Amino acid sequence: MPESLFGTPFVAAPMAGGTSTPSLVQAVHEAGGLGFLAAGYKTPEAMTAEISVARALGIRFGMNVFVPDRDALSPGPEARSRLAAYRAELEPEAARYGVSVPPLRLDDDDAWQQKIDALVNDPVEVVSFAFGLPGPAVVKSLRKAGTVVITSVTSVQEALAAAEEGPDALVVQHDSAGAHSTAFLADSPGTAASPTTASTTAELVTQVRSAVGLPLIAAGAVVDGTALRGVLAAGAVAAQIGTALLRTEESGARQTHKDALGDPAFTSTAITRAFTGRAARSLVNDFVRNHQDAPEGYPAIHHLTAPIRAAASAAGDPHRLNLWAGTGWRQARTGSARDVVREFLSGL
Repeated sequence: MPESLFGTPFVAAPMAGGTSTPSLVQAVHEAGGLGFLAAGYKTPEAMTAEISVARALGIRFGMNVFVPDRDALSPGPEARSRLAAYRAELEPEAARYGVSVPPLRLDDDDAWQQKIDALVNDPVEVVSFAFGLPGPAVVKSLRKAGTVVITSVTSVQEALAAAEEGPDALVVQHDSAGAHSTAFLADSPGTAASPTTASTTAELVTQVRSAVGLPLIAAGAVVDGTALRGVLAAGAVAAQIGTALLRTEESGARQTHKDALGDPAFTSTAITRAFTGRAARSLVNDFVRNHQDAPEGYPAIHHLTAPIRAAASAAGDPHRLNLWAGTGWRQARTGSARDVVREFLSGL
């Protein structure tokens, strides 16, 4: 995937849960970037409907898909016990809003095969993957359909494993990035238990650049044009930007989340499993502080906390909402995403 295929170094990160709207992707496209839609948490029908909306707008876009963790879908007795204990721990949080914690759900693979089938049968320009390797057969089938395939990695070890499957490019995510870590190897850096060995995103790009020959897209703390130029100088062909777009008019992020990003009461971020059972960087709020020992268990814990998060959002309470944010969250802009993209690109 040479840079000329995208024609831009600005890639809007796929942000699941309703944040990456077609309107956001359209604004990014019109300002000279490439936007991504997110299939995560959507039914295959909702995914394809969103693709139809984007096509009707006449814009370029990519689609991101979550790779299911088969081990997490069939946890052993000890893991089940930890999840049950965490469910009980969440009950007072739910009672605060008069909602219930749902039963444990361990069978959700996010409709993986149906989404892959839909993307092979009616291909889009670009498909990226997070949380794991899609498998060489999936990569081959998508590429045969004419789709550019991108795999997300967080370390040299993951990059080497991903490259074996034959994707066109890699997203290289540093642990300064907001929201979920895309790490899929047990000893990968960038998780709550294993911090990255690279101090910056540019340094991580340099490390991966020395190990694989694929084009790299940098992700993590790319919050302005200076940071963008830094990762390009390190060898990336583009940067994937998410946090800087969260507060924009076109972002579908909850208003409580947008407001928290601009609230000086929030002073730090941390990697936490409290909301979803998967390591993710969030603003530190009461929920993060109160559940520092949350177990692994994605997406089971995502489903357990969903009613709490929805009720907190409805109540305008930022302290029990997943406030995803990268380390550069203070530079998240308001206004239109078009202006954000133009600002990033103006110095290139």
